[in-house]
Amino acid sequence: MATYTLTYFDFHGGRGEDCRLALHLGGADWADDRLGRGTWAERKPTTPFGGVPVLAVEGKGTLAQSNAILGYLGRTFGMHPADPFEGARHEMILEAVEEMRTKVSTTLAISEPEAKKAAREALAAGPLPAWAAQVEACIGDGPFLAGDALSVTDLKLFVFHKWFASGGLDHVPTDVLAGAPKLTRLCEAVKAHPGVVAYYAART
Repeated sequence: MATYTLTYFDFHGGRGEDCRLALHLGGADWADDRLGRGTWAERKPTTPFGGVPVLAVEGKGTLAQSNAILGYLGRTFGMHPADPFEGARHEMILEAVEEMRTKVSTTLAISEPEAKKAAREALAAGPLPAWAAQVEACIGDGPFLAGDALSVTDLKLFVFHKWFASGGLDHVPTDVLAGAPKLTRLCEAVKAHPGVVAYYAART
């Protein structure tokens, strides 16, 4: 039995992808439990808060909420700052990503095409570039948030940034975050990390 089991939907991206990357980069003994179509309704009531990702840790129990999972994995595998203030600064950015992800995700539930288009264009015109500028102000000389050390916060920023840069959202330009060059540089450094390259190479 694997020491860790990460349960999330069967696709690249979302709140589970950064957790998968953290487990892979940490060299963990882990199982990738991917939920297929028709599985979620059955599994949903078994999760702590009715959502995924969920991380089962052998001998300890279960964690829910992506930021809690990332914080635990980061501390376990040396991918989260040991200094209390620096650790809190990273957690601040984890929360900022979740806040913006929630705003963007509300548009997924809009069924009327023109209303969805208007909502996405409004995000792209103001809130998304403003958010990127705020994150940009927190990034130093790089390449990562903590300098040379890759952290779970970098992984979360990378996955979130990739959502837009890959054209994953209709009516949101792929360069919507391009006004934040430090953020772009950080995400390119994560993408080029040998462990990240190996992770995606094994799953294509």
